[in-house]
This record gives sequence, structure tokens and C-alpha cells, in this order.
Amino acid sequence: MAKGKPFAMRSDRLFDLIQILRDGRLHRAADLAARLEVSTRTIWRDMATLQASGLPVEGERGVGYMLTAPITLPPVALTLQEMEALRLGIALVASAADPGLSYAAHTLGQKIAAVSPAAGALPPVDTFVFASPEAARAAPHLPILRTAINGCEKLDMTYRDLAGRESRRRIRPLQLEYWGRVWTLTAWCENRRDFRAFRIDLVQALSGTGLNFIAEPGKTLADYRAKMAAPPAVQ
Repeated sequence: MAKGKPFAMRSDRLFDLIQILRDGRLHRAADLAARLEVSTRTIWRDMATLQASGLPVEGERGVGYMLTAPITLPPVALTLQEMEALRLGIALVASAADPGLSYAAHTLGQKIAAVSPAAGALPPVDTFVFASPEAARAAPHLPILRTAINGCEKLDMTYRDLAGRESRRRIRPLQLEYWGRVWTLTAWCENRRDFRAFRIDLVQALSGTGLNFIAEPGKTLADYRAKMAAPPAVQ
């Protein structure tokens, strides 16, 4: 997790630099650094990266940088139906209230709209609204669940089922799923020693343990899927 974040941040910054330079003007490194909230030395390194990648960027330290030729991104050839499906997916993620994914969904939508001819043909107002009380109650738990799934960390959870019964469990979170109104979590429950699917809006408390788990036979997401796909046992 932590190792991937700096790379993602730099990729976003390089994209932003290209958008700034596309006006064809000369930009001082100090001005770019102030605009992107990084050091001047960072801008120097980024410019060297852009130049090494073959982009028509000219300039040097103390003078400034500019594009000497226009950069045209190849259009993304999406049909209207494909664009609507993509926008629908982005709207789903953006409405999930996980701050990191919501921000990424918005910026992804902007980038795709900038290079896809089909984007301009879509109606300006979204047809769908993705909001529900269940999704709102689940929202505070999504960041820790996503982090724990990616980092293979066990979690302690207090859960209250639809009948009002409350229980405390230690789980291995495996997968998040969104069903339009309700988020669910597939996990291995160490208390029940079996797979369980939990509605995240019914989670009362969630905390990290600092304990990691490994993929043990019989306790993985692949095992869960195989179990769900197996025909029912004959009584």
C-alpha cells in the first residue's frame, strides 16, 4: 500500500505538469512548484523525466520550461453506451464516500472526458442518483476495510445482525461488494471458523489488530468462490 502511493502521486503530478505546459508558454520552475505545492528541485526532476520520455519539453534551470510542439492525446474510441456505462461506474465509486476512491473517481472522469469524443454527447445531468441510508452508514468503515484487504490485516469487529443480535468477531477481510444500496464484506470469521458475508451498514465498530494473515488453504477468497459455486450436497 504505502509503496504504491508515492508513485501514484508522481504520476498525477506529471499529468498536471503536461496540462499546464500545453498552453505553449514559458513557465518558471519556481512558479510550477508553487502551483503544485512541491519543491523546485522536484520540478527539475519531473521535467527531466518528461524530457527523457520523449515529450517536446525544452528549458533548463533558471530559465523555465515550455512545450515546443502540441501534445495531442489519442481519442478514446468509446460508444455512447460504453461511455454511459463508464460514467455509471464512476458515479457509483464517487458516491461511496470513501474519500480516496471518491477523489480518484472524479479525477478519472475528468481525464476520460478530456480525450473521449463520446463524452460531449452525453446529457449534462446524471440520470442516476446513488445514495441510500445503508450506504451512508457503511461509508465510515470503507477506508479501513479497503486498507485491511490490501494489506492482509485481521480486524476486530462488533456486528449487529438484522435481528438485533450483537457479536464481537475477529475477521480476515477478503472482498467488498456494492449492491446498489448496500455494501457487503466477504470475510473469514475466526470465531465461527467459516466464511461469512456481513452488511457493512450493520457494523457497529471496527479496529485494526496489527496482525497480518497469509493465504491459508480453505480460507481464501478463491476458496469462498469455489464453495459458493459448488452444487448443494445431496441430503
